Amino acid sequence: MVMMYLFSHLKVNCAIAHCNFQLRSNESDDDEAFVREHASKLYFKIFVTRFETEEYAIENHLSIQMAARELRYTWFEKLTKVHQFDYIAVAHTRDDAIETFFINLGRGSGIAGLTGIRPISDKVVRPLLFTSRSDIEKYSKDNQIPFREDSSNASDKYLRNYIRHNIIPGFEEVFPHFRESMAQNLDKLNDAYSLYQQALTDEVSAIIRHDGDHLHIDIQTLLKSKAPKTVLFEILKNYGFSSSTVEEIFSVTHAISGKHFTSSSHKLVKDRECFIVSKLVSDGNLRHYIEEGTVNMEHPVPLSFEIIEKTAEFTIEKDSSSAFLDYNKIEFPLILRKWQSGDYFIPLGMSGMKKLSDFFVDLKLSIIDKENAWLLTSGNRIVWIVGKRIDDRFKITENTAKILRIKQ
Repeated sequence: MVMMYLFSHLKVNCAIAHCNFQLRSNESDDDEAFVREHASKLYFKIFVTRFETEEYAIENHLSIQMAARELRYTWFEKLTKVHQFDYIAVAHTRDDAIETFFINLGRGSGIAGLTGIRPISDKVVRPLLFTSRSDIEKYSKDNQIPFREDSSNASDKYLRNYIRHNIIPGFEEVFPHFRESMAQNLDKLNDAYSLYQQALTDEVSAIIRHDGDHLHIDIQTLLKSKAPKTVLFEILKNYGFSSSTVEEIFSVTHAISGKHFTSSSHKLVKDRECFIVSKLVSDGNLRHYIEEGTVNMEHPVPLSFEIIEKTAEFTIEKDSSSAFLDYNKIEFPLILRKWQSGDYFIPLGMSGMKKLSDFFVDLKLSIIDKENAWLLTSGNRIVWIVGKRIDDRFKITENTAKILRIKQ
């Protein structure tokens, strides 16, 4: 309400957005009516929406507070796009920043979390972050700005409220000027974080390497860092890994290959000399049938198929992304599948069977590369390890009449 009145005096071109989370029955509806009334008095355009917050929290396994946050900010973003607003202004105060510091301290969110709340985050601005909640309340009373108190603010069942009512007052008993000192500390932490980010960027650039959709983290270079565990956390937090999981990951830096870790969105594998991070991919149908006459396919691997008449002028392109096969030896439908333990084939140029696992070792493939390998099979026989090697039994010979050219 104070921010609304300040914007009104500044003649800022803006609108009001109010969310009714329907968590406090008539009280929530009275809040909505109150905001509508005062927005109208001050000639603000107002947008109002209602959310089934409890239902959303249950469906998405979130706390009520996190559910409400997701719902409102998603809606705010939609409003800014549809109506071409430049910023989303929220009325966080210095006290909110201090409370956030303690929440993040308890969650182990790293130095970024200890900076509290930033004045500007993308399109979100916080013009009242410089002042305290008590100053806001005094200003509203001195200037006769009406407001309503959310009754849930008195409850300690929410973590933020518990910190507000118990932790911070406890510090104030020992340090009377604790809030002012914390505000100064947050400013210093923000400055330190800027320096930290610059140093971190320099270190990380020497440690990571992107290979397509995979991130490679060089373990030996990582371990040369003055703070390797912290650097690893800063890299992996962007892929959904928690601080506790990063602790486990760091503990296997000297372990043998094969250790797996997952976040909600990514998988990390310990390979010989690096950690490899890739997106979690769910493919319920691991066998893809390719009928005779197929020209193109896009999923799960982009492939094109072409039948070529063999002529005297024909030459095989030396390109691992293409397979040239004797068409008459192919049995349709072809099957595209992932490799399995126990798979054998006869590598082109050889006469004896070879385990696929041994073939991959010879190629020095990483664990991720092995997991992502696709096989093209005809009947029960491997035709082509896609992008790697064809089976000698399907190679082109002097007796070949038609050629099946498959290009990745």
